[in-house]
Amino acid sequence: MNGAPKYILYCPIMDESRLDAFVEQCLAEKVSLLAIFGPDSRRIEDIVDEIIVGDGSKEDRFMCTTSHPDESFEDVLAFVQICDQEQAGDIIHARL
Repeated sequence: MNGAPKYILYCPIMDESRLDAFVEQCLAEKVSLLAIFGPDSRRIEDIVDEIIVGDGSKEDRFMCTTSHPDESFEDVLAFVQICDQEQAGDIIHARL
């Protein structure tokens, strides 16, 4: 597929020190969606959003994020598949 990639990030995160670099990589790849799945996903989404926004001086830093703490993997995958269909990029699974 040629569109912007979409990521599913699995929680819990084993090494939160890798989160900053992961988010920067996602921004560089122009990821259209970062769906954060599993326990603690709400907190991780808040951290990711803070990394994206930073000090607010760079308006081009944008990525849609969602958290899915209580949903099944199948439901999250279905959501990611239908979300942002115009982009139609690959779905990439990530663990940190």
